[in-house]
Amino acid sequence: MMEAIRKSAVEIEKGGLPVLVLSEADVKGLIDPLQLLDALADGFRDLSAGLVQAPERPEITIPRKGFSLAMPAWRVGMSIAVKVVNVFEANLDIGLPNHLATINLFDPSTGAPQCVMDGTYITAIRTAASAVLSVRELSRTESRTATIVGAGVQGRQHLNLLPLVRDFDEIRVASLYHEDAISLAKTHPKAVAVVNVEQAVGTSDVVCLASHSYQPVIEAGWVRPGTHVSSVGYAPPSGELPRELLDISKLFVETADAFKSPPVGCAELKGRDISTATLLGDTISGKRSGRESAAQITLYKAMGVAMEDLVAANLVYSAAKSRGVGQIATL
Repeated sequence: MMEAIRKSAVEIEKGGLPVLVLSEADVKGLIDPLQLLDALADGFRDLSAGLVQAPERPEITIPRKGFSLAMPAWRVGMSIAVKVVNVFEANLDIGLPNHLATINLFDPSTGAPQCVMDGTYITAIRTAASAVLSVRELSRTESRTATIVGAGVQGRQHLNLLPLVRDFDEIRVASLYHEDAISLAKTHPKAVAVVNVEQAVGTSDVVCLASHSYQPVIEAGWVRPGTHVSSVGYAPPSGELPRELLDISKLFVETADAFKSPPVGCAELKGRDISTATLLGDTISGKRSGRESAAQITLYKAMGVAMEDLVAANLVYSAAKSRGVGQIATL
């Protein structure tokens, strides 16, 4: 039997490589929210254990237009994921989302491209799912009332996912534009649009900040004992979360990078002592405690980490291959 003759480097050409292309519609049809929540829980455990590579995200700024972030990540058993997310505020004026993203997957054995998929929907659902995972892990089990502050993309995703982790009697929706809150509330039987945010927050068991506000959207004094608060907004240099809330709550974050300056970390946490926070993954794994009493206010502040994209994109890619979804392009 003849051995294969090794080609010299100069003789080797890439040639055409087949790459799976998944549209936004494909991605939406392939994601199972409950499966995503459980996969993210595993991802947070792995992240805290140092099993996920997710370097700091670099930023390109387009003056007076927006910014672009690159977010790579990998762990054993998964394809390499690299997301590019672009945030351009004026897009809303021309009928486009202010967050647009794509995700590329690469074979960890060869580095060859495997898949190009829409990342806009993944960014939306993985962000909300991580916050809702914090609700599952940290809110009181008897929680029955929630308030969502923000009626955009994140508000919609939070409203869809919150009922998966708690049996809420009512989910209140508040927005800077009340008509947006009304429109969103109409999409769910347990949702109601509210005008008085202070009253809604002050009588809620769970409060989800899901805006893109450059200033706090609630006051710390509105939050009653025993509430769980999550915040996913990223809008430096200030942000949606009142810093005073950090002084009266137990703080949970994705990674210690949350305390770094944007674009890596959270603007609201800048200057804070990193020792005051608990990694969500450490709580999920049982390494550190979560909620310590019924009266304690717990707070999850998200910066958005590439592990979340890695987990979601690999779930989508696996489902696409098993179901034969998507188009093949040759690069």
